[in-house]
Amino acid sequence: MTHLPQNSRSRRTALSISTALLTALSPTAALLAQTVPVETIIVQGQRNTGTATDIAPTSTPLDAIQPTSVINQDFIEKNLPLSTNYDEAIKFSPSVFNTAPNGPGLAESQNISIRGFQDGQFNVTFDGIPWGDANDFTHHSTSYFMAHDLGQISVDRGPGTAATIGNATFGGTVSILSKAPDDQLSIKPYASYGSWNTATYGAEIDSGKIEQYNGARLMLDGEGLNSDGYLTDMGQQRQNGFLKYIQPISDNTTLTFVAMFNHIEQGISLGATKAEIAQFGPNFALSNNPASQNYSGFNHDSIRTDFEYVDLESDLGDGWDLDSKVYTYAYYHTGLNGEDPNGTFPNGTLYGANDVPGQLLENNYRSIGTITRVSKDFGLVEMKTGLWYDHQWNDRALSDVDFSQGRAINLAPDAVNQDGTVDGYVRLLHQDLTTIQPYLQADIKPIDGLTLSPGVRYSYFDRHVDSVVNVTGVTDQAYDNSYSKTLPSFSANYRIQPDWAVYAQVAQGFLAPNEKYVNPLSPGSTSISPEESWNYQAGTSFQNGGWSASFDGYYIDFSNLIGSTTVGGQQIFYNQGGVIYKGLEAELTRVIGYGVSLYGNGSLNSAKDKQGGLWIANAPQATAAFGAIYDQNGISGSILGKWIGSRYGNSGQTEGLDPFYTVDLALGYRVENLSRTLKDASIKLEINNLTNVTKIINYAGSTNDSAGTSLYWTQPGRSYFVTLSGTF
Repeated sequence: MTHLPQNSRSRRTALSISTALLTALSPTAALLAQTVPVETIIVQGQRNTGTATDIAPTSTPLDAIQPTSVINQDFIEKNLPLSTNYDEAIKFSPSVFNTAPNGPGLAESQNISIRGFQDGQFNVTFDGIPWGDANDFTHHSTSYFMAHDLGQISVDRGPGTAATIGNATFGGTVSILSKAPDDQLSIKPYASYGSWNTATYGAEIDSGKIEQYNGARLMLDGEGLNSDGYLTDMGQQRQNGFLKYIQPISDNTTLTFVAMFNHIEQGISLGATKAEIAQFGPNFALSNNPASQNYSGFNHDSIRTDFEYVDLESDLGDGWDLDSKVYTYAYYHTGLNGEDPNGTFPNGTLYGANDVPGQLLENNYRSIGTITRVSKDFGLVEMKTGLWYDHQWNDRALSDVDFSQGRAINLAPDAVNQDGTVDGYVRLLHQDLTTIQPYLQADIKPIDGLTLSPGVRYSYFDRHVDSVVNVTGVTDQAYDNSYSKTLPSFSANYRIQPDWAVYAQVAQGFLAPNEKYVNPLSPGSTSISPEESWNYQAGTSFQNGGWSASFDGYYIDFSNLIGSTTVGGQQIFYNQGGVIYKGLEAELTRVIGYGVSLYGNGSLNSAKDKQGGLWIANAPQATAAFGAIYDQNGISGSILGKWIGSRYGNSGQTEGLDPFYTVDLALGYRVENLSRTLKDASIKLEINNLTNVTKIINYAGSTNDSAGTSLYWTQPGRSYFVTLSGTF
């Protein structure tokens, strides 16, 4: 009998597991692989090769047609805690402001701003698929993708070309790409522990190239997270699973399948008053007192999500290319909150004078859709056309409850009257939303180095509502709102030299009104104007080995801005009118040598309404990032700071917020080729907010009582995270 070496036996076992999984996933692909042997081209995630673009936290590609900051996989892996999400990964980009008050990834981002545009006014896509809430187009940063599965993120600060799909293109696009499966068979366990009892753990299994399946590759990643959080009684428990399967069908055709699920249980706070911060400290949020409306058990989110797609990419020959995706994603949310966790709203319900009043929220939706893109290269001109179709159905409910009576409906005097009775529902409705966006674009190359891209996209959005209690508080309404707009765009990129390019862009943007911005007396009316914009911007990008630099300027004429404020955790929307956005942005990376690089970026931003010249909410007047990076001989490290300038928390300029900064430190050491079994091992230390600044950084709205006391978010204190990982 021949005895295999231990590492060969383990590899054969892992290969058998991967083969069985591939067979179960794709018997048809397996048959094709057996009968059509082809060479597979492996596309790996971006890795550090020592150039400025590989090392930098952000960089602008030479083929950009708008201001763009790309964050690569290597930077994410070496400089961010495992608990982070995409919001923390993009925070060093120019003009970006992010609020993570419970620590990195340990609660939903409470504010993401790009040039003053708020979440819901820009797109977030995953592998090219736009996703978000039906009601207000916002995104839940903790509910889908974890840092370990991210391959690359780009922050496009502009509307893009005609081919840029999404509901809110005028504010830009945060484009998230999942990382590719490795081309080598491996098992990668990892674990992290740090501040606030934060433990993150998981393992990734990569099949490598499975030759009998035509070079197919499979990646499975399972991850768990438990944390107490920085804020008091704001713990989080999270489980995440991710699968990516790439099946070459022929030399020119590839099928990709991706599936993700996420389950999260987390405490949720509405912010804290200045009096609470002064009395209990900057990390005050919830309490452990079950007789209080801010008891942690009464302020809690339970969220389950999934995200799946199948993508067929094919080079059809003679210059024709096809890329077609079919996808679905879902969000199921049960939320609890005290009636007014921070205010003076007294206890008491119709069940008892001392009972704790609160609210029970249900928000459940699923989207299904398809994106098909076809292009034909004629040499001088490449024609591109495509269609995005998305249908989302959404069931929503919000009811007044009595927590002391096991969430019994609270028949409070101020509850909504329905059919002559008081039923306790604030809203109870079903929505169907349909988005259709076809586009046509021509990439014209009249001379070497110059690409002109005129195009047009048609955007159609329809919202149909059947309500027992509508979001406006009116009962028994059924209506349909449709909005459409033809959106022209033009961009140009000229490569002056191989390492230097300039670009310019003009494009029109469009966004249908939020569901809450509806006339309660005539909800079927379409007289409510969508948000629209004309975006003008130009810039330049330079990349040459040890140098990476970019500079741009922008001017955006915005019409019918729909502003919002938060009262007792509920957003209230209003028409703020026209706004002019304008500014300058720059970023620079310089490789000094011996593994050392310097990085910096900055922006000067203005976002003021046309009526009185007042600043809009959460729009910093300037941002800056700066620091140094080391990466050589298995040792990596960075010290990076982000500064956010003055801003106002509301549109009336009554909530002024001072500038603040944060400094993050990361140190890592990786050893390769340790043994035949253990290919490599690494240890990483991250220290966030090195200087331990805990000041107020964001306005969170106001309390749900007659006083309307202001609420705030503070900067989370200094935190430490140590991560161990290996590859077998």
